Amino acid sequence: MRKVASCSALSFSNFYTNCAQRKPFFLSRKGLSNVIPSRSSLELHSHLYSDWLVSALIVGVNSCSRVFYCQAFHARVIKSVNYRHGFVGDQLVSNYARLGYPEYAQNLFDEMPNKDLVSWNSLISGLSRSRFTTKCLSAFCKMRFEMGMQPNYVTFLSIFSACSDEGALSEGKCIHGFAMKLGMLNDVKIVNALINMYGKSGYLHEACRLFKAMLLQNLVSWNSMIAVYTQNGLAEESMGIFIMMRRAGVEFDQATMLTVLQACENLGVRNLAGSIHGLILSFGITANVTIATALLNLYSKLGCLHASSKVFGEIIDPDNVAWTAMLAGYAVHGHGKDAIKLFQIMVKKGVQPDHVTFTHLLSACSHSGLVNEGKRYFKIMSEVYGVERKLDHYSCMVDLLGRSGHLSDAYDLIRCMPMEPTSGVWGALLNACRVYGNTELGKEVAERLFSLDPSDARNYIMLSNIYSSAGLWREASEVRALLKERSPYRTPGCSFVEHGNKIYRFVVGDRSHPQAERIYNKLEELIGKIRKAGFMSKTEFVLHDVDEEVKENMINQHSEKLAMAFGLLVTDAAMPLIITKNLRICGDCHSMAKAVSLIERRTIIIRDPKRFHHFCNGLCSCGDYW
Repeated sequence: MRKVASCSALSFSNFYTNCAQRKPFFLSRKGLSNVIPSRSSLELHSHLYSDWLVSALIVGVNSCSRVFYCQAFHARVIKSVNYRHGFVGDQLVSNYARLGYPEYAQNLFDEMPNKDLVSWNSLISGLSRSRFTTKCLSAFCKMRFEMGMQPNYVTFLSIFSACSDEGALSEGKCIHGFAMKLGMLNDVKIVNALINMYGKSGYLHEACRLFKAMLLQNLVSWNSMIAVYTQNGLAEESMGIFIMMRRAGVEFDQATMLTVLQACENLGVRNLAGSIHGLILSFGITANVTIATALLNLYSKLGCLHASSKVFGEIIDPDNVAWTAMLAGYAVHGHGKDAIKLFQIMVKKGVQPDHVTFTHLLSACSHSGLVNEGKRYFKIMSEVYGVERKLDHYSCMVDLLGRSGHLSDAYDLIRCMPMEPTSGVWGALLNACRVYGNTELGKEVAERLFSLDPSDARNYIMLSNIYSSAGLWREASEVRALLKERSPYRTPGCSFVEHGNKIYRFVVGDRSHPQAERIYNKLEELIGKIRKAGFMSKTEFVLHDVDEEVKENMINQHSEKLAMAFGLLVTDAAMPLIITKNLRICGDCHSMAKAVSLIERRTIIIRDPKRFHHFCNGLCSCGDYW
């Protein structure tokens, strides 16, 4: 008897090891028979094998990463234990749903004898995790109304999760009432799930009401509320909840800090980012690669590339995500050569790049005008690294070719794409047509964009700008009339400057600021200085058929210039002036920023939706290539 027990233990050990490694030999009859004893052996020693066999099957099923493996275990279950152990069947049902095969899960579930609440929960939770919301709700209704079975808190957690993922709020509200009737709202996990459901659906008032009504909020409760406000674009309120959490003496975890860092990014306040960084250091969690990656990503997006690079250098063993985040930072700041060097170091250290890595690498080449390097990496990404080219890679290459003036090559690449080009791909080419004044191709590309997304105002504005730059005022006017008809609401261009832990917003011709008179006086002083140095306004960027004097007056009141004047008045001369703009910086403002950086001896950083421009000593980091 001891010998048999020893053999069974050894078999289980082998079984567990191979399951963890997910080796495909499971699928062969010989491989399965080597691990799982034969039916006759099971019958002979059923009292010894039953417990470890069930455990082994559960381990094997849960380790499956492919439906083919799951089917192999399913077949063995039928042959060996014939569903006498319902828990194995429950795990199979859950895993079929997890792997994206709800029909298999449902068919197996229907065949199972003696289905209990655990069985129903396995089906419902599996469908919920895989976001098959309709099927999940249908299974819940069948369990409740056809089978007359009472749900427990596990059932409700899965249902509320499904409703939050798909925005099935009306169904979620009904089930909320049912849970309340059963007295389930005393369970903190249920309330947390409801907060998440209402928050994701934008019902912040209800989420906040549930949170305040809780007798005792746990860490998940606080994290849910912080996440709810952050996801709905209320970063300031999110930070307020975090401060309340700290005052309540609740210790944060990784999930808290990741959400708080996202809120900091949305606020765009560098002083706050520094404070959060200090908190992370004081709690000694900088060794956490995920948090360190989020922190370096935050600094990069706030324009502090040096701080971002410093955080990356302190990560002991950066993973693929950390390397890629740092590479993305170099890309958005226009440091293409640094991005390439980082990629080469990453590969030498044995870190495997993925499709996201190559997206940022190609973007870095595009923003720095590294055409040959971009072409090379686009070629070898699949040949050498085995990374399949995706839509984002083609979009980067179209942008790279277009920015460098190779419009015909960019157009040919789009026509040869193995997938249907999206508005993002065509938009990159249209922008290149605007830069290089290719009216004919610009019109063709714009027509394609109008058919793909007729309400996107940016495409009409770009085509109108192309016509205006070519002096085709009638055509430009017609496009703008079409814009008013199809997309009456336009996002106004505005620029932001941080000062004293506040964000100040400027729009063209803005006089709403309390210091408006000082700002305009400073702007007039700057314009006078740079004109003496030989700078002349580039009125060709005023895309209206008006007198030259009117054009100059219009272009001198752009939001970037107002933000620049205000920033020079209130910020420390030793610190860089950082301006964020919601739309692409115009050519005249770009030229003025270069001139001001030289005359005022200040470093000026302007971020638009695509990249950062670092102005210093009369030069820009983009090399006038943006």
